[in-house]
Amino acid sequence: MMNREELAGWLRLTETPGVGRASARKLLAAFGLPSAIFAQPPAALRQVVEPAQVHALAREPQSLNPLVEQTFTWLQSASAEGIAHSIVTLGDPRYPASLLQTEDPPVLLYVLGAQGFELDQIEHSLAIVGSRNPSAQGDIDARAFARALVESGLTVLSGLALGIDGSAHEGALQARSAADQIATVAVVGTGLDRVYPPRHRELAHRIARRGLIVSEFALGTLPLAHNFPRRNRLIAGLTRGTLVVEAALQSGSLITARLAVEQGKDVFAIPGSIHAPQSHGCHALIRQGAKLVETVQDILEDLRWEAPVAAPAQERIGPAGAPRSSPALAAGKAAQAAGSTAHASLLDALGHAPVSLDALSARTGWDAPDLQARLLELELEGRVARLPGGLFQRVERA
Repeated sequence: MMNREELAGWLRLTETPGVGRASARKLLAAFGLPSAIFAQPPAALRQVVEPAQVHALAREPQSLNPLVEQTFTWLQSASAEGIAHSIVTLGDPRYPASLLQTEDPPVLLYVLGAQGFELDQIEHSLAIVGSRNPSAQGDIDARAFARALVESGLTVLSGLALGIDGSAHEGALQARSAADQIATVAVVGTGLDRVYPPRHRELAHRIARRGLIVSEFALGTLPLAHNFPRRNRLIAGLTRGTLVVEAALQSGSLITARLAVEQGKDVFAIPGSIHAPQSHGCHALIRQGAKLVETVQDILEDLRWEAPVAAPAQERIGPAGAPRSSPALAAGKAAQAAGSTAHASLLDALGHAPVSLDALSARTGWDAPDLQARLLELELEGRVARLPGGLFQRVERA
């Protein structure tokens, strides 16, 4: 662990107003450690950065000393559960090689997680991102894909946001994995002394026990809107590829996908109904060259990744929801899962797009009371989701 003086140098470099990440990297490349940077005469610094930045570097930020004390205390405070706190600096052997290859690697990474887990252990990881307001099917798909990816030996990385991010972390935590495997990593847009959104506090604690939480933001940093696109570039940069489960056309997930493409990473997208707004972003990505995936095996084959165990990775997880098999066997399993021929007929009538009660009545010929009773039964079984606007949607489970 770095001492207080070293920490003060790094924080002064990164927190001095007007000195951005690019200038900080130039100074480090020219002079070495922060202590050497601040020992340089102004004339030497002006050879590397602008005069205004040289002037800013000559003055300690007023907030520096309190931040150094807060951060040094945080570094020393491993929890009773063995959750370690660390800072990984640019040039540290633990710094992820994949981030070094990006245009804008952060100077500092704050890391919180299980004792013995290090950031350079997540070389083989996949990001799962998507809508903050997913459909029931999107939630199920994110969990199922994440669980199967972890059980295939990969680490699932996401942003701890509501919706698909949270579902991906939950699925990863449900997976069976080796004791030394990092199941999931949350890259956040705040300081690591706070959790955003607050409702994910308990989830964050569970992630820290089986994975890592990472931020480039100093302790005390609030969840400001402009922090999250910065967070997204780290999600794209740390992973081998990005899977978009559901995304509207204006979704922030498309920013992550674009950044992944710019970094030469693979982008995968799960298709959905043409009537569902949450699918339009995925369809746009597919038109732009993202790989359409229906199963986890589709991703593993593209990554040329051999799973250590066969079971979950070989299953068909996605809109069809059943293992690859003959049509007769698939139909038999669907009927068995539905519980009755009537339920199977209703599921067929639902299709895979949101549909109104009137439309279902027209398709099936059943009156509204009978139809509502059957829909309620399927809803209680978890086979149908009730959507806003009086719509219903079929839900598939892996």
